[in-house]
Amino acid sequence: MAMPATTIWTADMVRALPDDGNRYEVIDGELFVTPSPALLHQRAAFALGVLLSGYVKTHAVGDVLLAPADVLSAKHVMVQPDVFVVPWIEGRKPVSWEETGRLLLAVEILSPSTARADRHVKRRLYQRERVPEYWIVDVDARLVERWRPEDERPEILAEQLEWKPEPGAPPLVIGLPAYFRDVTGA
Repeated sequence: MAMPATTIWTADMVRALPDDGNRYEVIDGELFVTPSPALLHQRAAFALGVLLSGYVKTHAVGDVLLAPADVLSAKHVMVQPDVFVVPWIEGRKPVSWEETGRLLLAVEILSPSTARADRHVKRRLYQRERVPEYWIVDVDARLVERWRPEDERPEILAEQLEWKPEPGAPPLVIGLPAYFRDVTGA
């Protein structure tokens, strides 16, 4: 949920807020507050993180991380993607948040309280920042919306998701029906 736009929020202002179990993000000065995620949300993020982690390790692509983590931080921007991949720095994993400025992939697990921000505000931010792929995982609909920087509409995937962050490596192929069965147990 976005807070009223009477205040132009900064990343420093957000960092000064109390640790009360909510997730605070700021995009172009607008504050977004969301409650702690539901169980299925966390299971979906973790399962996707596991799938991505094996791939990025095998192909030395980068490092998979999960929220909470402040990324794309600037004066009026600070977001916490549910799952994200950052590239290695000179052949090694990043050792500080300052080294994670560029994202190879950002993923949000859709929930009723985050749908507007995920589909509109964050999507435009990730496209503007030239994040190569942004996935919105809709557990209820059992599909993934894939966005790339130049897209005007998402690619809707329900059967298979392929991710190829490096030209020389084979793609990661995720069977979406199996992924969603693992997440939901049904």
